[in-house]
Amino acid sequence: MQFMLMFTEPLSEFSRRTDPAEAADYWGGWNAFIQAMTAAGVIVKGDALQPPHTATTVRVRDGVRRVEDGPFADAKEQLGGYFVIEVPDLDAALDWAAQAPSATSACVEVRPVLPMSAPPA
Repeated sequence: MQFMLMFTEPLSEFSRRTDPAEAADYWGGWNAFIQAMTAAGVIVKGDALQPPHTATTVRVRDGVRRVEDGPFADAKEQLGGYFVIEVPDLDAALDWAAQAPSATSACVEVRPVLPMSAPPA
């Protein structure tokens, strides 16, 4: 069964990515997590995302496209990346989510992937 793990982080964690004093520690935690998932053979796809200020939000209202710079919500935590993993069940997906570095500073949302062959609910 496939699950998407969506990693949120506070802005302070995004800044650690490029801070010379923090980057090695930040990426070390993520690299260890990724290596563990790779060794277990559960990764289907995954990517880190650029910081929230690089986002562009699109809405269509009354047939008019509206484009705004920045993320959709002004929140304490923003989406930082994701993995789609293939595991036997939700419990296994939750076990992987709990090991993510962002689980200790923000949260990890775990959601089943809807197979393309299934009709929308």
